Amino acid sequence: MQKIEVENLKCNGCAGTIKKGLTNIEGVSNVTVDVENKTVEFEITSESVLDNVKQKLSKMGYPEKGTGNTTIQKAKSYVSCAIGKIENEIK
Repeated sequence: MQKIEVENLKCNGCAGTIKKGLTNIEGVSNVTVDVENKTVEFEITSESVLDNVKQKLSKMGYPEKGTGNTTIQKAKSYVSCAIGKIENEIK
């Protein structure tokens, strides 16, 4: 099991967006998001998949803690959060 602490994780809307985004990556499974601790846990089939996960998180606005958190990433996280909230309400 891999665990990454991320920036900008605020709510279950964010968590839903992260789960959806990561489960679309080949080689990633069992994604869980802990909003309170701002962590994402998942299983991967190989170490090469880990870089794909980190890149995807960053593109969605949730970069790994300590790798930099730009204004653009913060803005992306707000959009991702809103989309996640809307998708949760539709379900």
